[in-house]
Amino acid sequence: MDLQDYFDFIDDTSIRIKGHRVYIDEVLEEHLKGKAPEDILYCFKNLPLEKIYATLLYYEVNKAEIDAYLQRVRQYHEKSRQEWQTTQAPILATVEERNRLRKEREQLIAEDKFDPILDRPAS
Repeated sequence: MDLQDYFDFIDDTSIRIKGHRVYIDEVLEEHLKGKAPEDILYCFKNLPLEKIYATLLYYEVNKAEIDAYLQRVRQYHEKSRQEWQTTQAPILATVEERNRLRKEREQLIAEDKFDPILDRPAS
């Protein structure tokens, strides 16, 4: 079996471990944090140790290419995160304001300054 047979090469930012929903960048990021293959196994319970070793070996054999791939993936994730924050910022602000008002209301109720039944300041 050729080493590349362990992977599905989808596009420039997606190399998946064949038969799994795990991408090689996920395994390699754990490896680059200093985790041993057996420790990486705990992060991906359904991934056989053989495929973790295959991923690490593929990285070592193709280090320059895979380092470039990891950089593209990181940039893609950062761009996606920024786009998400841009589109979700108004919603997040609304949720934060609602939580602030809820806490303020709970504080007033605790101080007997607000009547929750009448939903107005206590008289």
